[in-house]
Amino acid sequence: MSARYKLWYWSDLQGRGEFVRLALEAAGIGYDDCARQHGAEALLDDMERHAAARGPFAPPYLELDGMVIAQVANILLYLGDQHHIGGATIADRLWLNQLQLTIADVVAEAHNVHHPLDGNAYYEDQQDAALIAAAAFREDRIPKFLGYFERAAEANPGEWLIGDRWSYGDTSLFQLVEGLRYMFPKRMAAIEGAYPAVLRIHDQVAALPGIRAYLESDRRIAFNEQGIFRHYPELDVAGDKRA
Repeated sequence: MSARYKLWYWSDLQGRGEFVRLALEAAGIGYDDCARQHGAEALLDDMERHAAARGPFAPPYLELDGMVIAQVANILLYLGDQHHIGGATIADRLWLNQLQLTIADVVAEAHNVHHPLDGNAYYEDQQDAALIAAAAFREDRIPKFLGYFERAAEANPGEWLIGDRWSYGDTSLFQLVEGLRYMFPKRMAAIEGAYPAVLRIHDQVAALPGIRAYLESDRRIAFNEQGIFRHYPELDVAGDKRA
């Protein structure tokens, strides 16, 4: 590579950008977290600069040598191919991309829990609807998604999602578990033991040298109630009312 990657995402959020950051940090790939260095206005200006020529719809996106790559799954597919943190065969690459797209589905549903009516309105203005959405997500959707990833992990004879080493799918699964634990600590504590392969991958990712250093640094933005995974105590219940 002739230059460092420029990663553009909001300066005060983990959000979707964190799935990209984790892969970069785990692999030791150099990048500049541009909005954190230059501010949110710089991000908006950069998006406007690209708007007329294959620009991104929204962050996160990567810039390198005049090329712009947006959408988390698309970014990670590219990084996987360029830095050998993806699949070795076309079947593995497509399978890993399929898993990443499914993680994107969970992320979208998690966001809709606290914004079930209007993504631009305050949570407090749609709290009654959020209580209903949270119950469905806690009781039905989290087990369904984690069960899918558990089967995906069990399908690989090794200790990771594919092959015998970590991939960007593993770092993304780590972030999903972290986010769900922050959002629903009671519910996750009650059910996560049913998904030992998912937890094994989570713990293995946490132990990777690059990830361990990142988590201990000030580069790791804390979860907060401006991001995708938000903790509102009234939305978190340990038990499954439908059981």
